[in-house]
Amino acid sequence: MDTKQLVNALKALADPTRLKIIALLNTRSCCVCELVPIFGISQPAVSKHMSRLKSADLVIETRKGQWVFYSINQERYEQVCHALGNLPDYSHEFEKLGEQGLLVTCE
Repeated sequence: MDTKQLVNALKALADPTRLKIIALLNTRSCCVCELVPIFGISQPAVSKHMSRLKSADLVIETRKGQWVFYSINQERYEQVCHALGNLPDYSHEFEKLGEQGLLVTCE
């Protein structure tokens, strides 16, 4: 997962409603109509949240007749978790500052 994809996923997850949706979908797939009473917001509002999660590739939609069911994209979810647990080591940035005499010590 590249940095741009990670940032996009984290921006999508930064909203409390979308984060709760992901937690719910981690339990089971569901339809937007099931989420409306949980959040107490309109169906179009829930659909907009789902659209944002889908654009970040965090959810997958499956059509069953007239219904659209959403489930967590387990592969992307695991990639985000892995990326957060393995952030790059940027400690060399402090070393460069030290070499330039620009390292600040706050005391």
